[in-house]
Amino acid sequence: EVQLVESGGALVQAGGSLRLSCATSGFSYDDYAVGWFRQAPGKEREGVACISSGHGDTYYADSVKGRFTISRDKAKNTVYLQMNSLKPEDTAVYYCNAPIGYSGSFYFNWGQGTQVTVSS
Repeated sequence: EVQLVESGGALVQAGGSLRLSCATSGFSYDDYAVGWFRQAPGKEREGVACISSGHGDTYYADSVKGRFTISRDKAKNTVYLQMNSLKPEDTAVYYCNAPIGYSGSFYFNWGQGTQVTVSS
């Protein structure tokens, strides 16, 4: 059974940093890309960062490029999102999942997410 468990969210001041963790089970990073996504109140879910299967190439939304870093630890079955220079507009619930290419669909059910709140 596949599980995705996000953690690490918190209330932080603008300019601060957080590291989110996505603990996974039931699939291999060699076979699936994993991405971080976020949804702010009243807004649609958007992609933030993604790390490809295999070589682990990384991709970022323009809004977070240069501030966020996605990485993975295969031994720990965990994907991380290091978030620096946080802005109030980064406030959202953050989720991880395995995207099906660029289709907008995902392989697995969503986890509970982790709340990130950035105060100005």
